[in-house]
Amino acid sequence: VQLQACGGGLVQAGGSLRLSCAASGRIFSSYDMGWFRQAPGSEREFVAAINYRGSRTYYEDSVKGRFTISRDNAKSTVYLQMNSLKPEDTAVYYCAVRYYSGTYYQRSAYAYWGQGTQVTVSS
Repeated sequence: VQLQACGGGLVQAGGSLRLSCAASGRIFSSYDMGWFRQAPGSEREFVAAINYRGSRTYYEDSVKGRFTISRDNAKSTVYLQMNSLKPEDTAVYYCAVRYYSGTYYQRSAYAYWGQGTQVTVSS
């Protein structure tokens, strides 16, 4: 599986962005997908995940109610709608396939990381 993330950019606090992650290769609809982010000097952390059918979603506490993960299996694409953005959301955002055993929240459960897209939120 190859993943291509896009949609990042510079936005003011309170603004919105929609990230997309397009997959190619193996059957996208068979895999759970996740978004992670990494700020400078910090570990890569879980943001959101969605199961393969799109029927279940999972969020890190600080983004609940502001971010929404979704997927379109016909387009082999997963999305992350980010609203009410805060400066602390500034990071490189990565999409990945939940490929190994582990919970949706565990970085070690994911593989086939995309190249990342930069999100910068100004105050």
